[in-house]
Amino acid sequence: MAEALDRAGEDQRERLLRVLSAATFLIFFQAYMVAPLIPRLSSVFAVSGQTIGLIVPAYMIPYGVSTLFYGLLSDRLGRRRIMLASLLAFVVLTALTATAQSAAQMILWRLATGLGASGVVPLALAMIGTLFPYAQRGRPLGWLFGAMAGGMAFGSTFGALIEPFIGWRGIFLVVSLLGAGVLGLLVPYQRLLGEAPPATSGTLRDLFAAYGSLLGPGRGRRTYAYVLLNAVFHSGVFTWLGLYFFRRYGLGEVGIGLALLGYGVPGFLLGPPIGRLADRWGRRWLVPAGLGIAALAAGVLICDVSLVVAAVAVTLLSLGYDMTQPLLAGIVTVLGGQRGGQAMGLNVFMLFTGFGLGSLLFGAALPLGFEAALALFSIVQLGAAVVALPLFRSETAQRAQTGPPQPA
Repeated sequence: MAEALDRAGEDQRERLLRVLSAATFLIFFQAYMVAPLIPRLSSVFAVSGQTIGLIVPAYMIPYGVSTLFYGLLSDRLGRRRIMLASLLAFVVLTALTATAQSAAQMILWRLATGLGASGVVPLALAMIGTLFPYAQRGRPLGWLFGAMAGGMAFGSTFGALIEPFIGWRGIFLVVSLLGAGVLGLLVPYQRLLGEAPPATSGTLRDLFAAYGSLLGPGRGRRTYAYVLLNAVFHSGVFTWLGLYFFRRYGLGEVGIGLALLGYGVPGFLLGPPIGRLADRWGRRWLVPAGLGIAALAAGVLICDVSLVVAAVAVTLLSLGYDMTQPLLAGIVTVLGGQRGGQAMGLNVFMLFTGFGLGSLLFGAALPLGFEAALALFSIVQLGAAVVALPLFRSETAQRAQTGPPQPA
């Protein structure tokens, strides 16, 4: 009887993981479906590509900042209320984005969506620390980060592919309807999402001081720093790949979408296996290798290569992401102790702030030319890979530290 109950609980946990992965997929699909549409939206709203390109950081940066507060609220009010309310906000605000009549209005709706929708992914990641022991977190984190990568890939591909048929407004409406469906699937798992925990003692100042404690010791500081730097690199390169393929190869929306299809495929297919490798071997070698692979992939795009080779480089770029961010998140799950929401909220803050900053920085470097911008980002990423070798040498499979981070 006990074994049957355990199996039932495990089945529920796995089904919840799939629903959370679907929600994560949709949020990232919506975030990245606009990147290849930048040339199209530039024409629709009669503004420059760099101006309409602000719709990416306008979503990413508010998303990242607000995760700090969602983490605090979840530790006080419970994940269930925050997650359901945030997913509802995603559904409503994504639909309202379809009403934009100008670039300014669209940027405003994107900003509001970033603020409202940012409670889902960090709390889903934090829940992995509750539902799965550290030695088994690689696979479920692989699922969630695979959903992120898949959302990025399919959003940037199918957003461009279906826009000629239903229009950009129709894309936002369809995503909103799918989000409503996922919200309906999530409701039966409210018990697993968790009720409000016992009231946390201390003032608001004490709670914010906890962020300082996460960033103080060596393990926390280096982990969060690499989450930020890696996000800057990947978003900076990926956001502008649509414009890159438009300018270099003369591709239209459909061609751009197909060229970007490889981004996310490794995570979508290999996310869980990469997570299992991290559980078995540790993160010591995988993280630096992922950084190096991404740097070399961006370097390939600098060269005068064929369209097929450029598309393969995009796939390798994605593989580099899949070998880094999910594994860094696995470390974060043990940094927060009783404040898991805060620890993961800080992780997603770094992640999405990096996404927004990367888009802005790469855009600022574009006047120098795509080759110069790609070279700058590639060199910094390669340097980060070399430095990561000694910094992450202690991240072996046996390290499953709990509680607040300790110096290392």
